[in-house]
Amino acid sequence: MLSIRIRLAEPLLKPEGICPANYRLPGVKTTVFYVVYLLKHSLRKSMIIKPRIRGFVCITAHPKGCAAKVRQEIEVAQAAKKENGPKKVLVLGSSTGYGLSSRITTAFSHDAATIGVFFERPSMKGKPASAGWYNSVAFEQAAHKAGLYAKSINGDAFSNEIKAQTIETIKADLGQVDLVVYSLASPRRTDPKTGQTYKSVLKPIGESFTNRTLDTDKDLVTEVTIEPAEGDDVAHTVNVMGGQDWELWIDALDEAGVLAPSAISLAYSYIGPEITWPVYTNGTIGQAKKDVERAAAAITKKHDCAAYVAVNKAVVTQASSAIPVVPLYISILIKVMKNKGTHEDCIEQMVRLFNERVYGDDLQLDSAGRIRVDDWEMDSDVQHAVADIWPDITSETLCALSDYAGYQKNFLNLFGFELPGVDYDEDVEVELDLPSAG
Repeated sequence: MLSIRIRLAEPLLKPEGICPANYRLPGVKTTVFYVVYLLKHSLRKSMIIKPRIRGFVCITAHPKGCAAKVRQEIEVAQAAKKENGPKKVLVLGSSTGYGLSSRITTAFSHDAATIGVFFERPSMKGKPASAGWYNSVAFEQAAHKAGLYAKSINGDAFSNEIKAQTIETIKADLGQVDLVVYSLASPRRTDPKTGQTYKSVLKPIGESFTNRTLDTDKDLVTEVTIEPAEGDDVAHTVNVMGGQDWELWIDALDEAGVLAPSAISLAYSYIGPEITWPVYTNGTIGQAKKDVERAAAAITKKHDCAAYVAVNKAVVTQASSAIPVVPLYISILIKVMKNKGTHEDCIEQMVRLFNERVYGDDLQLDSAGRIRVDDWEMDSDVQHAVADIWPDITSETLCALSDYAGYQKNFLNLFGFELPGVDYDEDVEVELDLPSAG
């Protein structure tokens, strides 16, 4: 007898304006029904798609919702048109988060031709594609409609093969690129020279770390203890999340003659408040980010290319959702910054980064040579307000003292859910091709 075991995560749906911690939607408990549903719909090219949450990841994505989110960001970028800016752009990690917003900003604020590189899952056998895939399809469609060049390359950006394919595309279509954005994030990386695979870890260094965190599955404020790094944890994390691959990309582009004179390259980082430092800035990830800063200096010295690390603010992304303590901090931060009128999501951050800093009048570099667009987050009044709230945050006070509903809405938006104007009860086509692949 064939035995099928399925754990169905609760759909994270709520009436508008209701904090998720105060609302529960009954789950589907009949396994047989769900199995039949899966079998019935497995070969369909269109279906009704609802969010299914497992831990800090939504395993479904809505194509029309993702398109709506991309359109929202395009509108923000178009409202901030700027003549002086990049014209031929390569974005490494262009399908979600800051990478996607970088591509949208350079295209729709600066009319730049863009090549995007990412590693996303297309639709297969009637299953929805990843959110990053749908984002990229929507971006290309919008860019082509606006008369802008846009091509995408799907594959492992750490590999020599994807580097070579990207270089050939630049040679054939653009000649050279004047901006390279490095926004790759991955739990593992295979070194193209040695063939060794490294896995990153999120751990403190030296001693265990205990603090409150947010269990978004159960909408509970709990306490988490993370054991310190051991063995090769730090070295492996630096190999995955550090600056080595950024250097390899710039080396390859320059050697191939496709890096324009006086080009600019950016890599993204985060510092954050002291409450997150043990697990982030002073932890394994922090060591990787220090290596990214090392790489920026090395690239600038070696090539005719100004390489900068841009320190961005904390926003809701797939990556930040996985970091203990951070989702709770972001929920409080959103409330505080909204009250001050300084709240920004990815697209607002990138518009400010490119239009006011990189291609504006003042980079505003800090003492370490970094571009700080986390300045509004790290404003002393904002951080004092967050620190005042932190000790009083409990499961019972979560909705009153933070914008947890806003955090959850932003999280679902990442996967194309809870966007205005989208009918989530209608069948939607799930098998969408990248226009540039045709």
